[in-house]
Amino acid sequence: MLSLVAILSLSCILAVWGLYPAVIGFVAAVVRRGDAPDDGVPSALPHVTALLATRADAATVRARVENLLRSEYPASRLDVVVAYDARSTEPMATWNGADAARVQVVRGDERGGKAAALNAGARAARGEVLVFADSGQRFDAGAVTALTRALERRGVGAASGRLELADGARAPALPLRLYWSLERWLRRREADVHSTIGVTGAIYAMRRELWTPLPAGLILDDLYVPMQLVLRGQRVAFVDEARAYETRATTDGNEYRRKVRTLTGVLQLCAWLPQTLTPLRNPVWPQFVTHKLLRLLTPYWVLVCVAWAVVALAHRIGAVWLLAATAAFVGVLQLRSRPLRALRSAVVSSILVQVATVRATANGARGRWDVWHA
Repeated sequence: MLSLVAILSLSCILAVWGLYPAVIGFVAAVVRRGDAPDDGVPSALPHVTALLATRADAATVRARVENLLRSEYPASRLDVVVAYDARSTEPMATWNGADAARVQVVRGDERGGKAAALNAGARAARGEVLVFADSGQRFDAGAVTALTRALERRGVGAASGRLELADGARAPALPLRLYWSLERWLRRREADVHSTIGVTGAIYAMRRELWTPLPAGLILDDLYVPMQLVLRGQRVAFVDEARAYETRATTDGNEYRRKVRTLTGVLQLCAWLPQTLTPLRNPVWPQFVTHKLLRLLTPYWVLVCVAWAVVALAHRIGAVWLLAATAAFVGVLQLRSRPLRALRSAVVSSILVQVATVRATANGARGRWDVWHA
């Protein structure tokens, strides 16, 4: 019986992580959409408000705003709104730089988290297009222009940019780099078919006329906003040319907390926007279920496969030898050679992702949604 369940579990893992990308890639190649504007001629650039929701300190915020203001987008058509979370301990009161007329500082409503900060920022925005940014990244100079141009395409209500992870000593472990490469590829292919399932929270844009206030306590604006637009008949594009670069080092602890938050946010979305679960209402229902929901079952499928492997090996070589081999493997991982450090990092990173998924499902089962972190 365990063997059958293990085979089914392995089949599910391969379907979600292998078959689905293959299918969406094939469909995207068949129905790939063009990137030209509606009439084939670029229109005049609209006024854009870059919206930075943050809890960061003043120095970090200043560096981020200066990066946004250095965009190649025309200065007369770009302003910035810094929206502080209400619980920020060191908020910037005003912007005192040379571009003071282009920068506003506002504060979110009490007890609303990031969603309240975004709502306050959107109320203060003057632009026809909202570009969303986080404090821990830097935009490429052409990012705002690329996002804005994507919104000229017929039926496109929002557009996601591309996040580049830190490199060198600050680079994340190999499993995360591989995961993020797959994720970017999937989002591009999903956008070719209809819409990307979720946007990159650090870099995306939408038409301001389509903005609706976010519910207080929302965890994932970068999933709620695009899915709400899709349910309203809009499409969500993915723009490779619009790039943001991560400036912070990725640690196992930070990545674990981020993963718990994002996966909990997926379950919150299902509870707060249940239309996403209805095939007749959600035009990207197969993609949403496979990309976002079935992945949450991965650690349980992995656990079944591991249990089967342990039982099979124990039966073949004996429990004592299996325990000794496991202890030897753990001991080898403690050695300090560079290849073994990389292997240890990969093993720890992979385990933490699965633990984070279990933690997120527990949060969802209890309705615990207060997990937003800056």
